[in-house]
Amino acid sequence: MQDQQAQLEWRAGDVPVSTHFDDPYFSLENGLAETRHVFLAGNDLPDRFRDGFHVAELGFGSGLNFLTTLQAWRAANVSGKLRFTSFEAYPMSLPDVLRTVQSFAELPLDVFETCAGHTMLPPSLSGPDFELQLIIGDARKTLARWDGAADAWFLDGFSPAKNPELWEPQLMADVARHTGPQGTVATYTAAGFVRRGLAEAGFEVTREPGYGRKRHMTTAYLPVKDSTT
Repeated sequence: MQDQQAQLEWRAGDVPVSTHFDDPYFSLENGLAETRHVFLAGNDLPDRFRDGFHVAELGFGSGLNFLTTLQAWRAANVSGKLRFTSFEAYPMSLPDVLRTVQSFAELPLDVFETCAGHTMLPPSLSGPDFELQLIIGDARKTLARWDGAADAWFLDGFSPAKNPELWEPQLMADVARHTGPQGTVATYTAAGFVRRGLAEAGFEVTREPGYGRKRHMTTAYLPVKDSTT
């Protein structure tokens, strides 16, 4: 994967589809409901939120997951700040981001609209209750160099069949190394090699009911290692 801007076509109105991977960024049925089912419920959110809670994500896309998480944070009346770090190799232009999320009027769209006039979203964005960091580049390289640890992971790359490099066992091992104690993972895919990669990295993996037409999805939990063994 080379760092470059996302190339898109549009379906069902304002649903972006990557022409590079021939895959939509989210469900054509209801992207917001999919995010809530897979990434929020899959990580037991908002129940786990606390000041400084850190979400990390593979695949920022349009920022729909971030906006949905921030909305849930605000609805839960959590004090302090939500931290959100996303790794993205093919960033969308800001106009494409705004076109995509404008359909979800209930989300805090003003977070991105403050950047209007720019070509791309900045690498960091903050407000009174959030800190967003975008790390642009191949996650197989950038994640290994990251010094953070997430409480919850959103694995939201394109389909493993079309974007296998973002689901490699080594990358899943890097996810584990950058997960805090009792951290969790959720993803829309239930592909066997993804689940095996997470298990080999030390996660306890569960297959759960998926969203919409997808029968299954994956959640995972990183148990605390017993220091006496």
